[in-house]
Amino acid sequence: MARISIAQRIRCNHALEHATVHILSSTGEPLALVGRSDWGGFDLYGEVATEAVHPAVEQALQSLRGGLSELAIHPRCGTNIAATAVLGAGAIWGAKLIPDRSRTRRFARMLAAGLIALTLGQSFGLALQRHVTTDASVGDLSIDDIRRTKRGAMTVHRIRTRQTG
Repeated sequence: MARISIAQRIRCNHALEHATVHILSSTGEPLALVGRSDWGGFDLYGEVATEAVHPAVEQALQSLRGGLSELAIHPRCGTNIAATAVLGAGAIWGAKLIPDRSRTRRFARMLAAGLIALTLGQSFGLALQRHVTTDASVGDLSIDDIRRTKRGAMTVHRIRTRQTG
């Protein structure tokens, strides 16, 4: 059996991270979490009850396996922020390159390009998540361990996963 690539492991862990945040957020209580995925699992930074994390991760995994692939996409993912920033910077730079003697017209064109990029950035980021940075087909992904630590004043939950391919 072929082993799964590191990139594929990160994409599956990223999907599980998003699904977990969706489930933790579904309680209706205000929740401020930041996640970061890697090939060995993911970290959740923020105040959340440790007793809530394990069942949320398990439910997230089962939901993804059950076909709820939309849980793999999150509107506040860093992918959306990065996509919007790159799109915006490129649009503004491109608009600046168009020659024009009028500084006012050039500025207006740059502003318009930036605003258009901002409106498209969220959709572009969601598409990137769907096709590049997450994969809801988690296969045989399993949860090895969940540990809570403190990094200064910040609570961190490390969710370690395993996937053999």
